[in-house]
Amino acid sequence: MRKYFFMTMMLLLVMSCSKSRKQTETAPVVPEISVAYPVVDSVVLHKVYPGYLTSLQTVELVARVSGYLQKIDYTPGEIVPKGKLLFVIEPTQYQDAVTQAEATLNTANAQLDYAQNNYVRMKEASLSDAISEIDLIKSESSLDQAKASVSNAEAALSAAKTKLSYCYVRAPFTGRVSRSQYDVGNYINGSIQSTTLATIYQDTKMYAYFNIEDNQYLRMVINQNKKLAKEALPDRVQVNFKEPLPDVYYGRMDYLSPNVDLSTGTLTVRAEVDNTKGDLKSGLYVSVSLPYGFRSKAVLVRDASIATDQLGKYVYVVNDSNKVVYRPVEVGQLYNDTLRLINKGLTANERYVTRALLKVHDGMEVKPVVEKN
Repeated sequence: MRKYFFMTMMLLLVMSCSKSRKQTETAPVVPEISVAYPVVDSVVLHKVYPGYLTSLQTVELVARVSGYLQKIDYTPGEIVPKGKLLFVIEPTQYQDAVTQAEATLNTANAQLDYAQNNYVRMKEASLSDAISEIDLIKSESSLDQAKASVSNAEAALSAAKTKLSYCYVRAPFTGRVSRSQYDVGNYINGSIQSTTLATIYQDTKMYAYFNIEDNQYLRMVINQNKKLAKEALPDRVQVNFKEPLPDVYYGRMDYLSPNVDLSTGTLTVRAEVDNTKGDLKSGLYVSVSLPYGFRSKAVLVRDASIATDQLGKYVYVVNDSNKVVYRPVEVGQLYNDTLRLINKGLTANERYVTRALLKVHDGMEVKPVVEKN
């Protein structure tokens, strides 16, 4: 009897341990998940547009006469002052043409003096009927021809001097000059077709060009409540580059195209950027950050906490029952490099999952651990 009682007790003990172990094995473990509340802050709304830089002035230095290139008087890439002599194209034949035109003008002036004196004498003689009226008319005609000859000679001299001046190519303004397209000794056939020798850039200031959508422009007009189109634009924009430069560059808005391009539905906008150090170059691609509005209570979440699927952007929200909820969101601009603006889909008093997004799923029960922002 005692033996039977002992065996019964052992059997009950084994069954109890087995049941306890089974309950322990099947009991779900609720994982701890880091969550945070969105940051609420005042945000200047802006949109980023691709653009490019051009120099304030860009002029091609061309040869307009033919001849051998005799001199290049600058160092490529240097800044030259306005009026500096840069190229000399064989001026000999053009100097000879000027000398010849001057001689022709002197001859014409001498003939004019003779014709004037002759006309005066003929007119005096006609008063006493010493000559016929026809002789007087011939004298007056000769005077008119002499005057015309002088005018022609003066025009020819001016044209010869102009062509001679084309032999000396000077800087039209203070700027940076590119390398020469030709070497000294090359024959330049500029009289038939203008030949580019080099290009000069006025790059102490640059223009940043970019295009904005017509609906974005209308939105800015409505937000700013301006009557004049140009006043709808901000006074200043930030200009960024593919690789960050040591200095931050801003542009002053100074141009808005008067029409919308029907093929693209955009307006061209221009900003003037100071380039005192000369780091900026014409042709550089940039991105322009255009402010267009203000939001006093913007909802911001960590950009790394936003995931993407085929439907778009989403976050995981932990509700009051500590269950994970899949939440599609509409996102806006990046703020302070780490936070992303939420335009729609999340409120400021909701908790969202900040990390380990691959470990959670919709409907999952979690133990939220609130992180500080």
